[in-house]
Amino acid sequence: MTTKELQHLYWRAGFGIQPTMLNKIPLDRKQVVDALFEDSKSYTPLEIDLSYLNGIDPKDLKKFPSLAKELREKSNIRILDLGNAWMARMIHAKELLRERMTLFWANHFVCRDRNPKYMLQYNNTLRYLALGHFGDFVKAISKEASMLKYLNGKQNRKQKPNENFARELMELFTLGEGHYSEKDIKESARAFTGYNHNFEGEFVFRGLQHDHDNKTFFDNIGRFDGDDIIDIILENKQCARYISDKVYRYFVNPVPNNSHIEAMTDVFYNDYDIENLMRFVFMSDWFYHEKNRGAKIKSPVEFLVGMAKTVPVTFERKRDIIVIQRLLGQILLDPPNVAGWKGDKAWIDANTIMVRLKLPSLLLNNAMISLKAYGDFNDRFAAQYFKRSKGKLPFKTLPDWDSFLDDFKTIKTEELTNILIQGTVNEGTADYLKTFSKASKRDFCVQLMSLPEYQMC
Repeated sequence: MTTKELQHLYWRAGFGIQPTMLNKIPLDRKQVVDALFEDSKSYTPLEIDLSYLNGIDPKDLKKFPSLAKELREKSNIRILDLGNAWMARMIHAKELLRERMTLFWANHFVCRDRNPKYMLQYNNTLRYLALGHFGDFVKAISKEASMLKYLNGKQNRKQKPNENFARELMELFTLGEGHYSEKDIKESARAFTGYNHNFEGEFVFRGLQHDHDNKTFFDNIGRFDGDDIIDIILENKQCARYISDKVYRYFVNPVPNNSHIEAMTDVFYNDYDIENLMRFVFMSDWFYHEKNRGAKIKSPVEFLVGMAKTVPVTFERKRDIIVIQRLLGQILLDPPNVAGWKGDKAWIDANTIMVRLKLPSLLLNNAMISLKAYGDFNDRFAAQYFKRSKGKLPFKTLPDWDSFLDDFKTIKTEELTNILIQGTVNEGTADYLKTFSKASKRDFCVQLMSLPEYQMC
């Protein structure tokens, strides 16, 4: 493998690669890919402090409104802690591929909940099953407390079935729009009746609320429950095709290649093993084609994590991390809707590109960048934030340039371009780069991160 191919792999299977690692990794593709999966075989759950929930009786929350209010306020803080802990995990990921897959699945099995205990459990379920069997994954998601709340599974009862989860199960999670009928939705909703959870977030099947009668689903007749419905869906090759298409657009190229996706579909349909599918992708010659390198716009999270992996940075105020995510258009744990973020070109508009281009200097030079000419920022939040900040973004950060200089000590300043920029640099940018001073490796790094090309991976 060439250095560029290694960088490409680690930007798609992770969030970039340090020069010190480049020198340690073998150039044999199979060895490299095998090592990625071997490093992610283990599973380390994310943890946050939830001790404030100890001894809480759900009955007391109804008796004492003040206690319920206090609990909500503390939960909002813990949700913030969870998002920050997730960001930190991605920056310092040991199980690199597992963490990248967790981020991918979070925008597939989309869920939003303000209960930090349930969302921590949900996030760890994504992490635990990220490289496992897809069928087991879908079944586990259908029983998660946060999902049961988000898509009204708790309200799905025999007397009055709620179709929300059944619809999204097929439209967004397994088959894609147009590959099922309204009758299939109604019948499958009946199969998921009685799904519930207790106060601790553990799944509870309430038999008295479940419809035990026959259902007709995709020409199959039986007394199906939710797991049966998922098994029937998996028999449809469209499920393997739908997931393969989504994996391709995320990990390979936003522009689909039908022949490559069909090859992925055949592999995935054979056993629905996510690891086998990803191994096939990373071992394929077409994955490394030049047209696929630098073809993807970094999501805000990828952008921030990649930057922090290059130059470690500490925020004095943890809430600023959420402020930046909001400015960029992607707040972890707070998706816009059940379809998640659209991604690709939707990440960039007149607002977000300006923020992206200014952030490296702002965060890594500990700068207070004047934004007096912020007419391009049309977003109401941005306008209000800048007004309060008197035209500045007062993020207080502590960048660790010593770590950067140590990691890049074997890299000449002029070689930074090949390390930090993944795609092709256009002629205009190439001419612009010639005007940059190479006297400071630190300054040149910030300048490179401020280029439009740095937005690609």
